[in-house]
Amino acid sequence: MTPIRIANEFADVELRVVSTRNGDRLEISSHRRGSSIQLDPVELEALTWQTKDTFTSMLEASIGPA
Repeated sequence: MTPIRIANEFADVELRVVSTRNGDRLEISSHRRGSSIQLDPVELEALTWQTKDTFTSMLEASIGPA
């Protein structure tokens, strides 16, 4: 599967599906930060349970308030 790249002036990430011994995972990589994470379907679904406020809090913790 071809990776998907999503970018703007604030972030640049690449998404790809990777196969592991425990099933498929979505790998999200940030080349700018040099980090990546692999999430399974349950972890991805958990993202849909969150509100915008959750993500705002996460971003404020990592880069400070806007």
